[in-house]
Amino acid sequence: MLNFDPLLFSVYVPSSFLCDSEHSRNCKAAAMAPSQILVHAAVLALAVLQALALDTFIAAVYEHAVILPRTVDKASPDDALALMNRNMDVLEGAIKEAAQQGARIIVTPEDGIYGWVFTRDTIYPYLEDIPDPEVNWIPCTDPTRFGRAPVQERLSCMARNNSIYVVANIGDKKPCNSSDPKCPSDGRYQYNTDVVFDSEGKLVARYHKYNLFMSEANQFNYPKEPEVITFETPFGKFGIFTCFDILFWEPAVVLVSELQVDTVLFPTAWMNVLPFLTAVEFHSAWAMGMGVNLLSANTHNTIMSMTGSGLFTPQGPAMYYYNSKTKEGRLLVAELSARPRLSPNYPAAVNWSSYATSVKNYSGENKTFPGAVRRDIFTFSELKHKAGNHTVCQKDLCCHLTYRMSNKSEDEVYVLGAFDGLHGSVIKYHWQICTLLKCKSTDLRTCGQPAETAQTKFAMFSLSGTFGTNYVFPEVLYSGVQLAPGEFKVLPDGRLQSKNGTSKPLLTVTLFGRCYEKDLPHPLRSFL
Repeated sequence: MLNFDPLLFSVYVPSSFLCDSEHSRNCKAAAMAPSQILVHAAVLALAVLQALALDTFIAAVYEHAVILPRTVDKASPDDALALMNRNMDVLEGAIKEAAQQGARIIVTPEDGIYGWVFTRDTIYPYLEDIPDPEVNWIPCTDPTRFGRAPVQERLSCMARNNSIYVVANIGDKKPCNSSDPKCPSDGRYQYNTDVVFDSEGKLVARYHKYNLFMSEANQFNYPKEPEVITFETPFGKFGIFTCFDILFWEPAVVLVSELQVDTVLFPTAWMNVLPFLTAVEFHSAWAMGMGVNLLSANTHNTIMSMTGSGLFTPQGPAMYYYNSKTKEGRLLVAELSARPRLSPNYPAAVNWSSYATSVKNYSGENKTFPGAVRRDIFTFSELKHKAGNHTVCQKDLCCHLTYRMSNKSEDEVYVLGAFDGLHGSVIKYHWQICTLLKCKSTDLRTCGQPAETAQTKFAMFSLSGTFGTNYVFPEVLYSGVQLAPGEFKVLPDGRLQSKNGTSKPLLTVTLFGRCYEKDLPHPLRSFL
């Protein structure tokens, strides 16, 4: 395995340079031509990368049980650093172990260094000024170049001392003044920020989270425009974004569909929400639906329902972890394809509505009833028999199911459901969902409520829908919130099918579609 990393390029592309209209596929670069010297340097660097290119690489993610502040009061700078060092002590142990197992890169969680129990004022002692990676800086060897930066120095040294790329989430602060009409009243911008240090300890990527989740807006500012961050390595092209970002067009879809990254780095603090939005369930589905590697590192906090990390690929999870019982973190290490699109077993393109639009709706005893999945009102139809065909429609979406149960538990009820509409209480974005799911009890009013265990197995299932989007994510979830790697397939015509039945009792089979063009304008960002 090669230990030398050649020149690397970290690229920041404003979305205004990418697309000439919202969601346009005809994207244009709007940059001045570089000097002849820079052109030669770039060509040389790319030639070196190609010469040293690896077909596979070993990657790691660490699910960290974050040590939180003992008080909600504002900490002194020394006390803030002491807490961050306690968390970095744990992360350093995981980083050393990952490097010993041959990992070239490790992702650590969002909020993994100081937690999330803050206001805008109380988080300030934990922030550092993080420069643009173009400054060519190794904090480990030049720690005071941009002022006090003990966290960046230590992360850089972890990477350098272990010859591994380190991905971490910290807070960035940027001063501003009255000359900026949008400058906050306290005279600074604060950003939820991911950083990447290469195996020499050099800062090669910095990303400011664009889609803040709920109370985060009380701590951090929204960037003025979305950042699309990529960097090249001998083991593929990487992009990065954070947690809630994964549900939106920018930057998530832009990175994969337009900039063609091979692997996405994904620090997250994901609170699990059944039946569709548990961390391992949705993140694995997203990697399959987008055809990309996703290195997902979650925080671990059972009180907050935070667990679920993994190394996910276009073919399914290479390794994952979900445990709501223990209070301990977990290191995951796996070998991945460096350039999955070039792999001979890369999944074929899918027309998600092809089959569903070619068949007539199944008739029969398909009586429907409304049911709530949190705030979303689904149209459900009960599966009253051990085998059959069902169709359920809502608005423009019709969901078709063919199924056969191998052992029907008498005290369990399954339904086919459809949802076509806006989701979210403040930030509203459009979902289209077809799902086969187990109800919480035999009372149909519980259909859509969280259920973690099941007893019924299926001999076969085939689920499809008349989706109005190409962005559909296939999910199969077993009892105990466990995935089903290798046990289902997606056909080119859009059918999600079991291969040889289910090896474990089934919780859900879901096709989760995102219609980005139907999202409502962001109610908070519109004031920026």
